[in-house]
Amino acid sequence: MIILLPQVLRYTGAMMIRRSLVALSALVFLASAAAAQTEARDKSPEAIPAAVTRLKPAEMRAEQIDRLFARLIKSEDGPEAQRAEQSIWNLWMTSDSPTADALLAQAMRASAAKETGTALAILDNVIEVHPDYAEAWNKRATVYFLIGRFNDSLQDIEKVLELEPRHFGALSGLGMIKRQQGDLAAARAAFSEALTYNPHLDGAKRALEEIEAEERPI
Repeated sequence: MIILLPQVLRYTGAMMIRRSLVALSALVFLASAAAAQTEARDKSPEAIPAAVTRLKPAEMRAEQIDRLFARLIKSEDGPEAQRAEQSIWNLWMTSDSPTADALLAQAMRASAAKETGTALAILDNVIEVHPDYAEAWNKRATVYFLIGRFNDSLQDIEKVLELEPRHFGALSGLGMIKRQQGDLAAARAAFSEALTYNPHLDGAKRALEEIEAEERPI
């Protein structure tokens, strides 16, 4: 078959263009595949830094409480210390169960209305279902204290401090009971420890001054 020169040139040029396009398409495909693999690898669980992993609510509360205690201990400003203390109490009264939180509030209302039996029954149920809820133990310890069941209160305080050793409210309650029982050394130790976590507890400071006066020889 005879092919004229112009036709040969056109044919050769077309072939070169097609080959270039094929090569370019192949490069684009390979680049896309490599990018897809990199993206998939970056999204794999192993590639996600631990720092960006979402914290659980309890872990978030624990971090907030740590920061608030740091503020409370260092603060020399009364209003700022009060805000930090109140924020700590609010977090202590918050659990992973809105139902438990609502029942805790209901028990506190019952106790304030001197409906002791109702308050204890509610707190018993909350503790049975949520045994790691430190504030439920603390509130039951408070109710026991108010009705003079000191040994029961001490048992609950022990559980509170096992769950939250910095609980200055429970430590203050421990000091009050030990003082009532005449164990002034234990009372002084409890009040002093409470003040290490919350230096702004005026009641604990007064108690220590009174204990010191009681122990001073006449």
